[in-house]
Amino acid sequence: MRILRDYKFIANEDRGATVAIGNFDGVHIGHQSVISLAKAAAPDAPLGVMCFEPHPRAYFAPDMAPFRLTGPDARATRLEKLGVERLYELPFNQALANLTPREFAQDVIVDGLGLAHVVVGADFCFGKGRKGTAEDLVALGEELGFGVTIAPLVTGGDQQVSSTNIRNALSDGRPRDAAAMLGHWHRIEGPVIGGEQRGRELGFPTANMSIHGLHPPKFGVYAVLVDVLDGPHAGSYLGASSVGVRPMFGENTANIETYLFDFKGDLYGAQLSVALVDFLRPELKFDGLEALVAQMDADCAKCREILRAL
Repeated sequence: MRILRDYKFIANEDRGATVAIGNFDGVHIGHQSVISLAKAAAPDAPLGVMCFEPHPRAYFAPDMAPFRLTGPDARATRLEKLGVERLYELPFNQALANLTPREFAQDVIVDGLGLAHVVVGADFCFGKGRKGTAEDLVALGEELGFGVTIAPLVTGGDQQVSSTNIRNALSDGRPRDAAAMLGHWHRIEGPVIGGEQRGRELGFPTANMSIHGLHPPKFGVYAVLVDVLDGPHAGSYLGASSVGVRPMFGENTANIETYLFDFKGDLYGAQLSVALVDFLRPELKFDGLEALVAQMDADCAKCREILRAL
């Protein structure tokens, strides 16, 4: 997959694609449906996705609480797995935000990227002030010479599949409900960073990862599936993760600490992908280390039981 970040200077081989447009946060089953429709609209054209970085919500409200389900790298990895060949990751800045719907269609879709066909969700809005609708894009496509497909909204059970509903499920400690809407386990990905090594001293060495910039799931202990993506220990493992601020030790910066079952080795600097499977319990503050270790033993036993049943 080729990642392109400038719509004004595009090679000929990167023009003429059929493209799904959106932010694709989480790449949930609704996003996957839009991408499938893009592929079906022009099977012989390169399959592309257009998204924006930073997320427009973060651009307009930089001080808002973290809300993203996936960072850019994790999103790109999942899109590539879906067969996307061109990722147009356009810088979202004031110039792009100021384009009217017509200017966006003319300058970006036609003159810039030379797209053959675009697919958007039924709730798609674009252009300055989000004044353009999906129906407006259809009319502009007819006038300017590109095809447009409007994808229907996807429902899961009794609710609409959306990044917002997935965030709500994760905030409530319902990772399986989130997974049903995502079409895959919700994963936290990133490099292993240095920690205080308290887990090692307690007999539970953990791989620590930052969740900075991501929507935090409910703080507590989870049964997890772990993929080590690179390095000498690359592979898949079962484990237990603690997400939160470690109240036992007076910490206040949220992270995720993961204990890999039956693993020995150094993971510092390795890229990990941690899939949240089940929520066991909230964060607790214990009377002492002995009580903490006893609870960790019980947590790990429960996690093994859950994961073996998958």
